[in-house]
Amino acid sequence: MNNEQLERMHSGKGFIAALDQSGGSTPGALEHYGVSKDQYKNEEEMFEKVHEMRTRIITSPSFSSEYILGAILFEGTMERKIRGIPTAEFLWKEKGIVPFLKIDLGMEPESDGARLMKPIPKLDELLKRALKYGIFGTKMRSFISKADPEGIRKIVKQQFELAMQISKSGLVPIIEPEVDINSSTKEEAEQILLNTILESLKQVAGGTKLMFKLSIPTAANLYEPLMKDPRTVRVVALSGGYSRDEANKKLSGNTNMIASFSRALMDGLTAQMSDDEFNKALAESVQSIYKASIT
Repeated sequence: MNNEQLERMHSGKGFIAALDQSGGSTPGALEHYGVSKDQYKNEEEMFEKVHEMRTRIITSPSFSSEYILGAILFEGTMERKIRGIPTAEFLWKEKGIVPFLKIDLGMEPESDGARLMKPIPKLDELLKRALKYGIFGTKMRSFISKADPEGIRKIVKQQFELAMQISKSGLVPIIEPEVDINSSTKEEAEQILLNTILESLKQVAGGTKLMFKLSIPTAANLYEPLMKDPRTVRVVALSGGYSRDEANKKLSGNTNMIASFSRALMDGLTAQMSDDEFNKALAESVQSIYKASIT
């Protein structure tokens, strides 16, 4: 574990940029960016297009460590280069931004109001490659659609089991049990989730370092007890489908919770923009999310 990166993630001011769209979400992200499906012929060309998009974001002067603490990458992005340098190395050495890797492979169908992660074959091999590339931590997403204690228990159990495997490899896991922002039982689900996480943390060794990526809670500062646990490096917020303005407003009401936005970060950015237009729009997005994260 890189102690300089750990200290930055624990105490630095800023937010995490989520640049980890993969598989099924990539065509939609490209469409939103202004790259239609007729502009690539196959999956390989699609991923080249999305790497061009991410490269433009990362190399922009607006994508700065003054505001951004870390960035979450897709596996294909980790394996590609920016200006001849592996992406994770470029982020840290050229930008001072801590690199993370998305490791989940999507989710199972819903059961008990929850969607568990699909199995991740050869996870140990992936973690070794991540360390080789200079990755600091990982991210894995599950989904909660209603306040079902059994479904939430299963999600937390799976997340913590994988987190322990990841932690033993020398990486810092981001546990992401997202709660549906449109759920009619969102507030109740969040309280059950918090209680379940806190119970699970009691079984975790004191020196273990974990991060949590959670939906912005209905009850402001709900996750404060989680932030105070010595094993918690940081609690970060996903935008979950909120617009950037709405996500920023809701996040601002939660002390010490910082953003880890994807769609909200990239909203308004298009391939057709000139570099000046692109950099200006990205700067406005970055600075607004930064402000919400430090309020």
